[in-house]
Amino acid sequence: MKSSSPNSTEPSSKTVSRAGKTIRLNRYLADCGLGSRRKVEEFITSGRISVNGVIVKDLSTQIFSGKDTVTLDGKIVQPELKKVYLILNKPRGYVVTRSDELGRKTVYSLLPQQAKELSYAGRLDKDSEGLLLFTNDTILINMLTHPKNKVEKVYRVDINRSLTNRELNILRNGVEIEGGKTLPAGVFVKAQNIEGMSLKIVISEGRKRQIRQMIEAVDAQVTYLKRLQFGPIKLKKLPVGSWRFLDSAEIQSLLYIKKGKNR
Repeated sequence: MKSSSPNSTEPSSKTVSRAGKTIRLNRYLADCGLGSRRKVEEFITSGRISVNGVIVKDLSTQIFSGKDTVTLDGKIVQPELKKVYLILNKPRGYVVTRSDELGRKTVYSLLPQQAKELSYAGRLDKDSEGLLLFTNDTILINMLTHPKNKVEKVYRVDINRSLTNRELNILRNGVEIEGGKTLPAGVFVKAQNIEGMSLKIVISEGRKRQIRQMIEAVDAQVTYLKRLQFGPIKLKKLPVGSWRFLDSAEIQSLLYIKKGKNR
């Protein structure tokens, strides 16, 4: 790199980019999760770090985070994002997408500004309500939603008629829906009257409209559907249309799943 001077149009090795606030290169690498200060300094002095395509070995190098491109062995490195976890009690009538070409209301309109870029785990259809988890922890989302991990989801399901014991057992043992037979499910009768029946259903899959298809397979119809729990996270008394950040115990329960499923 050229040395810095009043007439220089290229940055020096000590200040790779003058525009805006700079950060020391070794601090930047540590923020990227590459290891201890000693470890990242070894990366620099051994010539494994490049800034804007130029190898940098000077430990006093400053860079402009967000503008300069930093690579380790040719691969771009970026600071780890602070992980954010929140849940929303989705109301009926909202679709689970950032924007909708039909102009329908989306769940993202209910979230705070800092959550607009978060991804969700486990879609709910427009006519369903209940727990939606949002996070920028994409590894966790994959763990929670991948079919092989069989993470349980708990629902309250109201239907338009009472089911017989035989029909309840069909649901418990697996029923043919689009995509094949469902896995065994927990199906518990919570209440019933002449207008219908209220069920608690626990499934370990997440297929499209699965609960509704299961009920339709025994010739009944869902009149109300609400997700109460996703893995270890419970909706509790969160009002419809409201959101909250997860507390530390809830986050730890999710990270436990993430660690266990990632072994």
